[in-house]
Amino acid sequence: MLEKIFGLRKAGTDLKTEFRAGTITFLSMAYIIAVQPVVLSKAGMAPGAVMVATCIASAITTLMMGIYANYPIGLAPGMGENFYFSYSLVLGRGIPWRVALGVVFWSGLAFFGVTLLKLREKIVDAIPRSLKNGIAVGIGFFIAYLGLENSGIIRIRDGNPSLGNFHNPGTLLAIAGLLLIGVLIARKIKGAIFMGMVITFILGIPFGIVKFYGFVSPPPSLSPIFLKMDIKSALSVSLIVPIVAFFIMDLFDTIGTLIGVAEQAGFINEEGKMPRMNRALLTDATGTALGAGLGTSTVTSYIESATGVAEGGKTGLTSVFVSIYFFLAIFFYPIIQSIVGGYKFGKEVVYPITSPVLIIVGAMMFANIRKVDLKDPTEFLPAILTVLGMPLTMSISDGLGFGFISYSVLKLLSGRGKEVSLVLHVLSLLFVLKFAFL
Repeated sequence: MLEKIFGLRKAGTDLKTEFRAGTITFLSMAYIIAVQPVVLSKAGMAPGAVMVATCIASAITTLMMGIYANYPIGLAPGMGENFYFSYSLVLGRGIPWRVALGVVFWSGLAFFGVTLLKLREKIVDAIPRSLKNGIAVGIGFFIAYLGLENSGIIRIRDGNPSLGNFHNPGTLLAIAGLLLIGVLIARKIKGAIFMGMVITFILGIPFGIVKFYGFVSPPPSLSPIFLKMDIKSALSVSLIVPIVAFFIMDLFDTIGTLIGVAEQAGFINEEGKMPRMNRALLTDATGTALGAGLGTSTVTSYIESATGVAEGGKTGLTSVFVSIYFFLAIFFYPIIQSIVGGYKFGKEVVYPITSPVLIIVGAMMFANIRKVDLKDPTEFLPAILTVLGMPLTMSISDGLGFGFISYSVLKLLSGRGKEVSLVLHVLSLLFVLKFAFL
């Protein structure tokens, strides 16, 4: 049955590998289970209910991605979108959280409609191969940067990165985990990333860096936020801009993530297209509307899915295992908190178990730069701007904007405008308007 649904042999994988990849992907993105309740509680929402909504929305949409689209990509409420929800809409503009959920719902329906018309798929197909590889490298740079920051190896002071505090035991454990996983990969040991995480977790317990909170706890009630969105009030003229903002953020974050992970996994075919792209995009659109109904912010594809791909995940079975973990997380939150939870040292909080994985996987994605035509400035300059733009702006979407605009302008001014599709020129113009007015 698994062979028929997922095509494991054709993809060059097996049940054991997909399980391991699913485990790694889940652990790499499970931080959202702890972070989302904190962020949305600022908007006045019940933290326990948000945790349950986050797990259910993530589980259902990731399961859909696995079975319907057959891709090893996990979905969950997006970072960035959740802060925009709480701090910009609710706290900044005084919009009730029920109305803000309605805004998310309408943006999800907009995604769904645009995807059914295959406009999103046309956008993906219009992106040239050099930019697609630049996106993959940029996401790798982004992931590695997050890993370095989350580990405490670097830290942000007054908005600028600087060397971290190496007296921090959590940072030292993260460095040990990073070196351990690197050695295991160099020795070509199967399951190196997963094995490294387990050993790092065990090493941290006797030193008090990892806290064990137990295994099982009863889940909180979902009722305070379930189906509490106010979709009627969210249709007011004054909220059109937030709906468009959510739409743009998720549109390009998703496209960037899908392309980056697909390039890393080798899913992009010789024509530069990603098979079943429309199914993956429909899943993402469905997740946003579903998440709003459950009581959480925009659900989107996660760049951390690259960690499972690096571990060998190649089919939707990886996503099925991620989905199962999210369902179980409702009841097994204590052990998940033990693994993905942070270690506080003074005013700093570091994440010694998961951050080494982000650094390793991000570094692996740098290899895609070899596929960029480094002899043609109109190809490699936009790719490099994309690579640098994503981590330095902390936004996949903004990095894409740098790449799109520079690609169109360079081709036009070089007398090679015909090499660029009309769709990409239009996208470049939209990004110019976004940077100018949003």
